[in-house]
Amino acid sequence: MSESASAKKRILVYSDDSTIRSAIAGALGTRVSEDLPEHEILEFATGNALRLFLDRKGATANNHVDLFILDGEAVPEGGMGIARQLKDEIFECPPVLVITARKADAWLAAWSLAEASVMHPIDPFTLAHTVADLLRGKSLTTA
Repeated sequence: MSESASAKKRILVYSDDSTIRSAIAGALGTRVSEDLPEHEILEFATGNALRLFLDRKGATANNHVDLFILDGEAVPEGGMGIARQLKDEIFECPPVLVITARKADAWLAAWSLAEASVMHPIDPFTLAHTVADLLRGKSLTTA
């Protein structure tokens, strides 16, 4: 499938840990499925930087975000709190996937209003499959 550069999906990744951000980017490569266009990953290490980006640029067509991937274990600001804030404040918020530490954290992911969750350590196949489903418009919760 040939897609123009303008059709690239934009995935915003938030984690204070650069190894987590690298693991996510590595798992997703440049395309998660043949039926989806290539994507680009925007990385953020702080909640403030993420919000500043969205406040300044998120509403414009050139800075559209198709999916948020948020590390629920990020410090000092966890991804689940940010997920809830995004869902509360962004009209027609794109899908959110949170990465949790334990299966028991699935209820927190649900509270955050995330469409899906996956657990640490990041399994590249599970993450890519879940991201592909979310980019296709499917909502599911996996923990």
